[in-house]
Amino acid sequence: MVVQKYTSFTWLTVADNIAYGPKINGVPPAEQRQIVDHLIEAIGLTGFEKSYPDTLSGGMQQRVAIARTLANRPQVILMDEPFGALDAQTRSDMQQLLLRMWDETASTILFVTHDVDEALYLADRVFIFSARPGTIVEDIPVPFRRPRDPAVRQTAEFHEMQEHVLACLRRAPGKGHVRVSV
Repeated sequence: MVVQKYTSFTWLTVADNIAYGPKINGVPPAEQRQIVDHLIEAIGLTGFEKSYPDTLSGGMQQRVAIARTLANRPQVILMDEPFGALDAQTRSDMQQLLLRMWDETASTILFVTHDVDEALYLADRVFIFSARPGTIVEDIPVPFRRPRDPAVRQTAEFHEMQEHVLACLRRAPGKGHVRVSV
């Protein structure tokens, strides 16, 4: 699970944070090193292996949290607004990282966001929930093929889908929230 608040263990280095799950799951040390090395490179933190979380930027800390989750090779990843506190550039970088990681792992990702653009860009399906009681108001398939090109956000079809999602949110009882499943 990856949440909005940075959740790395402050007393562990980047490499040790990523190795934590495999270590407690009994993965042999040599395989732990392979997993850590691969993920450090994949998340773009080569050279920061021995750094501690409090010395990293928010985006870097969030990449460590994602790598720590991926190190366990989960079939399902839950992400609750993991990019909500990031600046626009870092958020875009993290979206690209998530798409690359999804291409590599093919894990099922349940991604919660209130950002319609983010939902449509990342998802294969967007679920719109109503407020109390939380029920699915709409299940919208996203037709954009993978791998996703950021240019898809500039297409007329993307903008039409944004309008459709926003209209669904306006019709939803209570305050609508966007839930995304990749």
